[in-house]
Amino acid sequence: MVYQPAAGARDLLPLDVAKKRWIEDRLQQVFHRWGYHRIITSTLERMDTLMAGEAIQRQMVIQLQNSEDDELGLRPELTASIARTVVTRMADVTYPQRLYYNANVFRRTWESRHNRQQEFYQAGVELLGAGGLLANAEVLLLVADCLAALGLRQWHLILGEAGITRSLLNAFGANLQDKVRTAIAHLDRITIDTLPLSDELRDRARIMMDLRGPSAEVLQKVSSLDLDEQGQQAVNNLKSLVELLESEKKFSLILDLSLIQTIDYYTGIVFEVVNDTESQARILGQGGRYDQLLGLYHPQGENIPGIGFVLNIEDLYQVLLSTGQLPQATPASNWLVVPETPSADASAFAYAQKLRDSTHLVRVEMDLLRKDTDAIRQYARDRGIAQIAWIKADGSPKIESLR
Repeated sequence: MVYQPAAGARDLLPLDVAKKRWIEDRLQQVFHRWGYHRIITSTLERMDTLMAGEAIQRQMVIQLQNSEDDELGLRPELTASIARTVVTRMADVTYPQRLYYNANVFRRTWESRHNRQQEFYQAGVELLGAGGLLANAEVLLLVADCLAALGLRQWHLILGEAGITRSLLNAFGANLQDKVRTAIAHLDRITIDTLPLSDELRDRARIMMDLRGPSAEVLQKVSSLDLDEQGQQAVNNLKSLVELLESEKKFSLILDLSLIQTIDYYTGIVFEVVNDTESQARILGQGGRYDQLLGLYHPQGENIPGIGFVLNIEDLYQVLLSTGQLPQATPASNWLVVPETPSADASAFAYAQKLRDSTHLVRVEMDLLRKDTDAIRQYARDRGIAQIAWIKADGSPKIESLR
């Protein structure tokens, strides 16, 4: 019998890990420079925790059953877990809280393709306890810094605003709002044409689908529509954000007010990070504002504003493969320490430890197979090891450089 990974799972070999770590290390450095601290939450969550914000469909969660009959699931994303952790275990913290994560998530797929991937790697941030223009701008500019640290230049940001979309939907009857919203989210013009709408409302729905393009044009179009007070305020806030972002000139910005979800998870800006270098657009990440999520987990129901984003490590990996930046081999050891005789074993281990105690990272291997001299040298060359330390019976080293 040949043993294989579980369906939808995969193994990462050392070179795969080196490439993945190259991406994650650069993202982590950016997170640190912006004052974010890492948080690690449980891989397992109660189903009621995962479902509270309705951010994910139940059938996408890989569910487990424990002996106490609690419904458990593998986390399909991190925001719900972090929200739960912050309000239940960090009650006395000072806001804003800047948190980041680097973790695997699990999602069941109902597609029929064999061995469809179900385990994914993500890195992202949550900025909690701060609303408004500056917090929104920080998160979007942080995205730009992350991609710059990876050497990616050809990408753009698609920016929407859930509050504006909600205001525009208020003109439709309560019995039709969800259908119109779903049709717009999926750019389904056929459904819009067949719904029982007045000519005015049908035109409004079509306009909502077309609210995408350069920021000035989209803002002008939406400003001409009939909005309630909250919607108009959301437009003004979006204008201020766009002006600030465009003054920084960090990325190409496209406004898309059809970028909406079919659920009420997001309460303000929503966005996608899209790669420009391939014939088919690849979404590298996404995020948005969720000012009512933490209140679902808070013992007193207190709302705490939040905004965050996630970057998909696999998608970044695929884009970076063509750039030649990712490691092409696993790191070579710096030293191979070889005891010349069994009586030199203890001295060889001591010398290897002395090398490892350097203030800089030094990779040191011990020869364990007692091969002959030529075989040892060939092993070192094959592994790219720069130096051999031959340890004599009296403990003295003889250094041989292979370069």
